[in-house]
Parts: sequence; structure tokens; C-alpha cells
Amino acid sequence: MGRRIRWLALVLVACFAVVLIQLWNVQFRKAQALDSSSENPLNVVKRYDNQRGMILAADGQTVLAESKLATSGPYHYMRVYPTPDPSVYAPVVGYSSIFYGTSGIEYQYDRYLVAHSQPVQSLSQLLDPPPATTDNVVLTIEPYLQQAAMQALRDNPHPDKDGAVVVIDPHTGAILAMASNPSFDPNLLASPDIHQEQVAYYTYSQRDAEGFIPLRPIATGEIFPPGSTAKVITTTAVYNLRPQLANFSFPTAGCLPLPQSNRLLCNDAPGPQGAVPCGGTMQVMLPESCDPGYGALGIALGADALSQQAAQFGYNAVPPIDLPGVVRSNYPTAAQLASNQLGAPGLAYSAIGQQDVAATALQNAMVAAGVANGGVVMTPHLLDQVRDAQGRVVTSYQPTPYLRAASQQAAAQVVPLMEAVATNGTAAGIFPPQWQVAAKTGTAQTGRPDPTANTDDWMIAFAPASNPKVAVAVVVPYQEVSTSGAEVAGPIMRAVLQAALNPPPGTGPLP
Repeated sequence: MGRRIRWLALVLVACFAVVLIQLWNVQFRKAQALDSSSENPLNVVKRYDNQRGMILAADGQTVLAESKLATSGPYHYMRVYPTPDPSVYAPVVGYSSIFYGTSGIEYQYDRYLVAHSQPVQSLSQLLDPPPATTDNVVLTIEPYLQQAAMQALRDNPHPDKDGAVVVIDPHTGAILAMASNPSFDPNLLASPDIHQEQVAYYTYSQRDAEGFIPLRPIATGEIFPPGSTAKVITTTAVYNLRPQLANFSFPTAGCLPLPQSNRLLCNDAPGPQGAVPCGGTMQVMLPESCDPGYGALGIALGADALSQQAAQFGYNAVPPIDLPGVVRSNYPTAAQLASNQLGAPGLAYSAIGQQDVAATALQNAMVAAGVANGGVVMTPHLLDQVRDAQGRVVTSYQPTPYLRAASQQAAAQVVPLMEAVATNGTAAGIFPPQWQVAAKTGTAQTGRPDPTANTDDWMIAFAPASNPKVAVAVVVPYQEVSTSGAEVAGPIMRAVLQAALNPPPGTGPLP
């Protein structure tokens, strides 16, 4: 009996020692890690129970997101998005949800928006550190431009109104507007009522009638064949990489027989019947958007030049914009274009933005901005400044070149060809001459249930061509095959440029 008692005592002592060791491990060795862990319930409560900083538009006055005292629920503060129509800004600003976390700018700059320690600036503060506080994030988004872009998408008279508009300052890379339709109400995702959040999240995660998800911004999260807007890339490749082709001329014809295949590339038609004859030099072919001529030009350029020029505009890489969830645009590599799978037909179709070429609205805006800015693509960005609670600047974004898409001389040679698109080409009659618009339309056959069931209608532009203030991309996918980029995207582009070039009183001109 005594032996059993002694063994039991030893076991109890050992158990007690294990408990002491674990207490030491938790209280001392792992204390700091556990205290700062995102899984710590105290931190979860603190994260949503403390006020977040404001998110402001470029004017520094329009509040896009702020925290207010909650009137119900277990938390002291709730996130609100106070603009008259928060869905206008939601694809950029995102949401801050108790249940689902953050997205958009709320996610990207969370480290500034949540309460955080302030840097010590004096000996007294070293002895008595200042309390944690939040910072305010000021964006580059211009409210009147953002509203004009979203309203133009919604005013599209055609049945399918989903689409995107991206407006860039070509000299700095600042995103002045980035509208995506469909959108969502972020207030429903920031509700203290978890059930309401869950219902809203489920609703906004479903595809709409056109197949798009409101929580996935079309401007940065969806890719589409760019159609004839890609002819800007092909034209740039000539002047930038193969200047010996500058006088390339295509004999007037309705179709181009594609080498290594029995296929025909026809102009404005799937086959010879109804094909509109076109041809000439690039000065003639770009304004009239001659498909067979540019297909032949793509074959003459070759795989290396086409793929290299697309990459120099940013294709096949995720744009370094300060926003989560951005997808890369696709352009066949030189190896793919040289392979038996694509070959010469792939060169022709890539040159006109079809087949395996696909772009986001952001990427196509970067193409327009690169030409407008003398061949330099600036890093796209949404942050202007971060300011502390006293209004002092914590950090400011410094414009940074991203890519050298083309030489200044090459870019300058593309500009008058794009101007001709707006004066006497496929975009003629859309813009007042005094705006000096340089543009390119695009109508890519694609869609459901078969590849020619409908079209993705595009337009890219910058203005004024002599001193560009903005570069813009508009995409309106899955339109009727009878429509075009000029017909559907053109009026949207006009409305956006109208707002950009003629800002409302009191806003001041764009830089």
C-alpha cells in the first residue's frame, strides 16, 4: 500500500511540474507572441471595438469610410460608408466586416487605419508613451470623376450594363477614377448584426445575370479580349522595335488567308461574305481598324516583337497597384507564338487582340497612359497621403516609373494615328474637336454560349493629345454582336472625358 501511495505522489508531483512549466511557457516565454496574435480574442475584440481611421477622397473632404459609435451590439464602434451611394466607391474602398475581415483599401492600408502606437518624438514621450491612435488615408480618387464614370456605366442604354472604367493621370500613375458595375453596399457588410453580414456576403458573392460577382471588381479582377484596342500595342511595336516596318502597307482586301491553316481573317465579318475591304499603311489602317491588315502586320512583326511590346506595357505581370485581388493580363509569349499550336495564325489574332489575348480595364488604361506619357508607364496607385489624427502628413506617395513601354519618339509617332481614330476613324463624331482626343475602339467577338455569341466592347483614349491630362479605358462586356466599341463604350468615354476636361466649379482643374 505504501509503495502505491509513493508512486501516486510522484505522478502528482510530475503533473504539477508539467503544469508549472506550461504556466511559465505561457506567461513568460510565449507571452508576447500570444499577446500580439491575431487569433487572440482580446485582439479580435480590440480590432473591431476601436475606431478606425477615415478614408478620404482626393479632395480631402469627401469621407468614403469612417467609424461611428454603435447604437447596438457588443462593439463600441461600427464602420460606416457615408456617401449618398457607397456602391460607387465600394470596389475601391472595400469593406471592414466583423465577420469577414477587410477588402480593398480597408485591407491594403489596415496598418494605418487601425489603432497603432505612435512614434516617440521627445524624452517625455519616451517615459510616458503617447496613446495608440489611428491615421486617415487620403486617396487619389476624384469624387466627380468617380461618380461620372459609374453613372455613365449605369446609363448605358443597352440591356447589359456591367462594365468598368479606369481613369489614370498618365504623368503620375494616380488613379483618378476606377468604377466597376456591378457593385455592392459596404454598409451591409459592416453591420453589427452578423446575420445581416452573412446574408449580404452571400448575396454579393453570387453571379449576376451577366455572370459577374459584385465583390470582384471588373476593373481589376476580370479579363477580356481587348480586340482592336490591342492594335495600339502592335503599332507601338513597329515604331519601337521594328522601325523598318513603318511603311508597311497591306493591299486592300476583305480577308487575309492565314499561313499554316485554312482559316481566313476577315474585316468586320466572320467570313468573306460581308467582309469590308480595307488596307493601306498604318496611318490608314489604324483609324479604320483594318483587321486583315493588322493581322498581316502582326505576322511581319513576328513573335519576339509582339510579345516583347506587350510585356513592356505590363502584360503577363500583376500591376503593382496598391489594391488586393488584381489579376494579370495575358498575351502569348514568344515561345507560344512560335509554337505549332499558335504559329502564324496566333500572330495575326494576337495583333488584333483576339484569341489568347485578354486584359483588365486597368491594364488597357495603362497602355493608353504609356503612349500619352511619352512611352513611360507610371506605377498605378490609389494612395495620395496618410495623415495622423492632427492632420500631419505621415507619408505621401511619390510617383514612380514602372515600365519603359517605348521610346519617346516611338510613342510620339503613335499619337497622331490615335487622334485620327477620333477625327475620321471608328470613333469619329463622338468627341468635340477641341478636346483633342486620341483614341482606339475595340470590338472583340467572344462570349457565351459560343465564342461569337456576343462582343466585348472597348475604348481607350487620352486627352488632350497635345498635353494629356487623363488616360481612360472603358470596357462593356457581353454586348450584342450588332454593337461596337464606338457605339457602346464611346458614349461612356465621352461622359468621362467631359467630366475630366470640364470639372465642376470649385473642384479645380486636374494637374
